[in-house]
Amino acid sequence: MPKRCSTIMDQLDTALRLLVATATGMALGLNRDLQGKPLGARTLGLVAMSSALVALTVTQIPAIAQSPDALSRAIQGVVVGILTGIGFLGSGVILRYPEKGTVENLTTAATTWSTAALGLACALAEWSLFLLGAGATLALLVIEHRFEQLFHKRKPKR
Repeated sequence: MPKRCSTIMDQLDTALRLLVATATGMALGLNRDLQGKPLGARTLGLVAMSSALVALTVTQIPAIAQSPDALSRAIQGVVVGILTGIGFLGSGVILRYPEKGTVENLTTAATTWSTAALGLACALAEWSLFLLGAGATLALLVIEHRFEQLFHKRKPKR
């Protein structure tokens, strides 16, 4: 029988992990919404929350939680399953235009993967990794986009 969150503090800790994962996914999705991209706040909020929920569920099974090897294998299986699904979701937003020689929405697809990983970090309460990952993701989406626009303005026309 799976272990239940035994105390109010355990329940609050679990809720915090899910809420932080969801809020982070929504914040990254808001960035995609503002850029007019196909995945937005709701989708990426669900991706992060779902990743966290699956990881938290695995860690609540006593036989797995009490054995580091079993926990490692279970999380590895979860990661493979989640990332396969996330890859499928991300591939659905990638658009290829052979006539123009362009591919669009690769960053949005990559943001889906990043959001899933951030959800896992929340579930495992790896807060320093979460903060570094969230900061790097936001920096790439917001700051790098501005540098990219500046570069394209200075790029000579062909």
